[in-house]
Amino acid sequence: MGKVQPIIEAILAAALYAASIPFAKLILTQIDPFMLAGFLYLGAGLGMAAWIFFQSRSVQQKPAKNSFTQGDLFYLIGMVVLDIFAPILLMFGVRATSSATASVLNNLEIVMTALIAWIFFREKISLRLWLGLIFVIIAGVLVSATGEKLELTIGALYILGATACWGLENNFTRALAERDSRKIVLIKGLGSGTGAIALGLLAGESFPFFSIALLTMIVGYLSYGLSINFYIQAQKTLGAAKTSAFYAINPFISVLLSMIFLKERPLPIFYTGVAAMTVGTIFIVLDTLYRSHAHKHLHVHAHLHVHNQDLHYHEHVHVHTHQHGHVLQEDQHAHLHRNLPGHDHLHGE
Repeated sequence: MGKVQPIIEAILAAALYAASIPFAKLILTQIDPFMLAGFLYLGAGLGMAAWIFFQSRSVQQKPAKNSFTQGDLFYLIGMVVLDIFAPILLMFGVRATSSATASVLNNLEIVMTALIAWIFFREKISLRLWLGLIFVIIAGVLVSATGEKLELTIGALYILGATACWGLENNFTRALAERDSRKIVLIKGLGSGTGAIALGLLAGESFPFFSIALLTMIVGYLSYGLSINFYIQAQKTLGAAKTSAFYAINPFISVLLSMIFLKERPLPIFYTGVAAMTVGTIFIVLDTLYRSHAHKHLHVHAHLHVHNQDLHYHEHVHVHTHQHGHVLQEDQHAHLHRNLPGHDHLHGE
């Protein structure tokens, strides 16, 4: 099928992830926010555990390289803690606003990740990427507005908090880029899932019915775990940059699903925000594709890291000097369920 199959896989990855927010909006009538976040992550973790188990039985595994070290403990704990609070804040945001608005606002994670990387890790941001980030910020303000006064809703503030947590988490996970990505997803899913459920119990939430919990875990596996698998398969053929371009449609798929299944009809200002988000996404994708082609002749180290169930693809480009040393030219990040500027979603963590 040539490149048709990987294109289909990339679109399926985007669609599966996009379905998670409309589902959350719908299921929040049957389950509390802490429990919803917890069981979504738990489903992803258990699904990844099953994946690792069956893969180890069907394929002879080589001895694991780049295993975790004591120095990774800080980043692992930080990653899990941030992944506990981020989805909880997102679920409160989804409950307090429309699914369509939450889907578009979730793209602000791109901005948060890039700004944290720029401010604290001194990463460079190109002019194209700056333009993309500015349009994404404008889109966030417009889609979260309650009316012509552009007043932000409490739901939008919750989602802003979630994207800030994920932005910091992306940069924490970057330190684990050399580790086994499947194990990172496993730790994220099981650790963050059980942590969110424990906080829910402390907050007075009760366990959902078994059928609701099971359905939530299945959605967690599909929207995070299986989506990741499709992304990885697509990336093997298309490359990280092109796969990221297809994956960038996920918030727009989510908005469409919200309108079809939840009958949401946002205010006119929302559509202006979607237009701004489209422009910003185009700038971000063009920046990613340009960098991918412009540095083809350089020596590139490709690293993976996971965010939420999304594997992030980092390209570290080095120019070799005549003295056989190497100078760091550029550190390129990509994100993924959740979509980073300069980040390519390696959705197949």
